[in-house]
Amino acid sequence: MDKSKKKILFLTGTRADFGKIKSLIQTLEAQNDFEAFVFVTGMHLQELYGYTLIEIQRCKFRNVFTFENHTHETTMDLTLAKTIEGLSNYCKVINPDMIVVHGDRVETLAGAIVGSLNNILVAHIEGGEISGTVDELIRHSVSKLSHIHFVSNHEAKGRLIQMGEIEESIFTIGSPDIDIMFSDRLPDLIKVKEYYKIDFQEFAIVMFHPVTTEIKEMNQYALNFVNALLEDHNNYIVIFPNNDLGSQFIIDAYEKLKSNSRFRIFPSLRFEYFLTLLKNSKFIIGNSSAGIREAPYYGIPIVNIGTRQKNRAIHADIINSDYSEKEIKKALELVLSHKVTMSKEDFGQGNSNTLFFECLQKQDVWELNHQKQFKDI
Repeated sequence: MDKSKKKILFLTGTRADFGKIKSLIQTLEAQNDFEAFVFVTGMHLQELYGYTLIEIQRCKFRNVFTFENHTHETTMDLTLAKTIEGLSNYCKVINPDMIVVHGDRVETLAGAIVGSLNNILVAHIEGGEISGTVDELIRHSVSKLSHIHFVSNHEAKGRLIQMGEIEESIFTIGSPDIDIMFSDRLPDLIKVKEYYKIDFQEFAIVMFHPVTTEIKEMNQYALNFVNALLEDHNNYIVIFPNNDLGSQFIIDAYEKLKSNSRFRIFPSLRFEYFLTLLKNSKFIIGNSSAGIREAPYYGIPIVNIGTRQKNRAIHADIINSDYSEKEIKKALELVLSHKVTMSKEDFGQGNSNTLFFECLQKQDVWELNHQKQFKDI
């Protein structure tokens, strides 16, 4: 390990956040002045969700460390505590110059806490965004614990300034997954269908996650959703939810789909393969950020259900539904005639990795005060 290199530690706990940071890690891996480390935890190490550590191993990054933070109680506070302990111990071994975290997951909060309490620069990707669940509380908490902000757009930047963050610490780089979306490395549809043994000519995509603040209703919400899909006529590629509290209700409800030939169910999909399927789908339905971020860029119609992505993207033309079976059916009747338009300025131009690297090369970034001050407007 070269002591003259800046050591950048990336933290990933889900297939979704890895898709966001993958291009950034790859960029630093190719540089002489930086050494990238990847702390892998969360869903990546759970068999139920596809053991997606395999996808990270395929990238052949030089420094990958795994830590199992899953607890039998599956409560977010205990997962947070366990992740803090594991990450803190790892940081003592490698002494990183910066910890890079993404979004609004419990693992993200753990990374920000460990960094800020150990005098390590924390860089937060996609802060300053809004949603309608506990995720938003986590995202804003991470922003206040972070020293550097890599945001998707000017609206997010404005919110961080409103939250008292100094403008010199905020860099607009777009959403890093757009880098991969429009790369020339995506597999073709035939290859993806063969890989996953999908024989549908046409299909839609299902991604439905639990909302922890609505845990008492999630079982019924999941059943309503599945019943609406069963009464529809489309073929569906169904991807398991994330591992938040309430995910088991959704997984149990999906049992009703297994005997129906219109459905193929997967714990997880390789990110590039997922993008190819999304790009060629009729529409996406559920409450995943993929319907807010990736789908509009491909011009794919979206049915967004419930509150999880509330206020997340106002520029995308989305069909919104509540959790009732009646409303979901109504949305399904409308979706195929729906046209999607989205501003290409919302989440960047596909060069986030380059902008990220350019920021890290600026001496000013490394001289930002570790002792943060609230900036009054």
